[in-house]
Amino acid sequence: MPGRIAALVSGDRWVIDGMFAKWRDIALPRAELVVALDYPRWVSLSRLLRRTVVRCVTRRRICNGNVETLRGMISGDSIIVWHFRSFARKRRTLRGWVADPGVPVVRLTSPRATERWLGLVSGG
Repeated sequence: MPGRIAALVSGDRWVIDGMFAKWRDIALPRAELVVALDYPRWVSLSRLLRRTVVRCVTRRRICNGNVETLRGMISGDSIIVWHFRSFARKRRTLRGWVADPGVPVVRLTSPRATERWLGLVSGG
């Protein structure tokens, strides 16, 4: 995967969504801007729960053709458990970038702030 990310960020224009540490060291040195969604935990968790439940009920296929199940939702390696394990660490990382970015950081702390910012950058 790191080779694919290196190839992607070698281009003039690219966007990466995610906080994966193995991508960070490859992408950050070439980034011109980091857009950090630093929403409150309740916003993030409520959206995650809603998506997960809907996918479980509708049996909609996700990554690599997988289907979410009730058993998977409550297992030790579920995305919900991952949220609780990773939220504080990701928040510290984002706030560290804001404090000493190396790259300009736009920190958006609510969905409303994100909509406003997107309106500004899109000219609308």
